[in-house]
Amino acid sequence: MTYRLLPEWHPQDGLQLTWPRPDGDWEAMLARIEAVLERIVLATVDYQRVVIGVSDDATRTRVQATFDAYGVPSEKLTLVVAPTDDTWARDHGPITVLDEKGQPLLLDYTFTGWGGKFPAERDNQLTQALADAGIWACPIASREMVLEGGAIETDGNGTLLTTEACLLNPNRNPHLSRADVEAQLAEDLGVDRILWLANGHLEGDDTDSHIDTLARFCDPETIAYVRCDDPTDSHYPALAAMEQELQAFRQRNGKPYRLIPLPWPKASHDPEDGHRLPATYANFLIINQAVLVPAYGDPADLIALNALADAFPAHALIPIECSSVIRQHGSLHCLTMQLPRGTLAAFQR
Repeated sequence: MTYRLLPEWHPQDGLQLTWPRPDGDWEAMLARIEAVLERIVLATVDYQRVVIGVSDDATRTRVQATFDAYGVPSEKLTLVVAPTDDTWARDHGPITVLDEKGQPLLLDYTFTGWGGKFPAERDNQLTQALADAGIWACPIASREMVLEGGAIETDGNGTLLTTEACLLNPNRNPHLSRADVEAQLAEDLGVDRILWLANGHLEGDDTDSHIDTLARFCDPETIAYVRCDDPTDSHYPALAAMEQELQAFRQRNGKPYRLIPLPWPKASHDPEDGHRLPATYANFLIINQAVLVPAYGDPADLIALNALADAFPAHALIPIECSSVIRQHGSLHCLTMQLPRGTLAAFQR
């Protein structure tokens, strides 16, 4: 059967989030991350539904009361109790393809905590737990291959954009060669062209250079990407090399891509041990009629918003403060997984 990987701008039923466990990695700054997630929900429900996985009944009751107090319509929000490890729905959430009849299928890839760096067993089971709760309106199919949603970008027309540092990392699928990975992606996702980036990395990133921290399709002809304009910054050589790679890439028709550079925010460091944090504007989220953009309290925030407004002239641009999110080495897009049209069952509270 032939499948088609959907681009992020495909019409969506909803958005998936995973709420932090009270005793998890976010414990010391739980109120801060919850405030960010609340902002994401409040911005999203104007356009589509939100499904949230929560770790226990007490958290569900508390979170539901919060959104009731905000006045979120009940039909826009579904909370499901299921065991979780962390909050990064982009990487443990399902990847949606359409089959040859145009019907959605959720691919449930294996999630190992970015190559075994962190506990992930419960998050790896979350897509099936949501199925058991009756959330999905379409079938799911398990895949043994290790693959995270943040590792791949598509134009929706058979082209995949990704990084060698992640998909070819021996901590993911050591038994698969490059050709094996390409063949598996072609079979599962219907892609027949893969654009591999050999360069690009953000300090503080645990994902081994997920593409959604570096370069993103905005439409089939446009790629927004991180540009470092400070030659004294440690990131400069690799990101300059990545820019040259992007400039050399060609669309299927032979034309170069329209490239939109995103600004370089000032360096952010962890207040406890001083290590560099992975602040990036490439970690934006496309939903129905809007784009949520990470902000860091930096003068570059406005430059990033203006750049993405040029890429998405028909969308509302909504900044989401993410200075707290990067403390755990992800950002806005990493917290979310879009759920394309036809994936969500009828509303249930």
